[in-house]
Amino acid sequence: MKKPITILVCCALLAPLAFAQPESKGKGQGPSTTEAVTVTGTIIKMTSEEGSAANYQPVKTLVVREDRSNTPGSYVLNGRGRVVNKNGEVIQTAIKPGTRVHIYYANVGDSRMVDRVVVD
Repeated sequence: MKKPITILVCCALLAPLAFAQPESKGKGQGPSTTEAVTVTGTIIKMTSEEGSAANYQPVKTLVVREDRSNTPGSYVLNGRGRVVNKNGEVIQTAIKPGTRVHIYYANVGDSRMVDRVVVD
């Protein structure tokens, strides 16, 4: 009975030492230096279109009749592109033809890679 109490008292006395931080005297970590950094990469311009869905095959291609041109445009749904409703909830079912959609995409080569499709 005395042994567990002794261990508990020792732990209680040593705990503040374990969590103690060294006292700060207002000194920094040493002289600081600045260094120029060059960032390289490709700027991807995000674009959006609005129209009605003409054809949709889940996880493949979405064909949309665009409002401004009244011609169908196809968008590739690969990778992280997702289909959501106005509230941002993911839609798992197929989009029916004629459904109003708003597409956010980036042109990558000859393809339009979809970031997200918002279904109205």
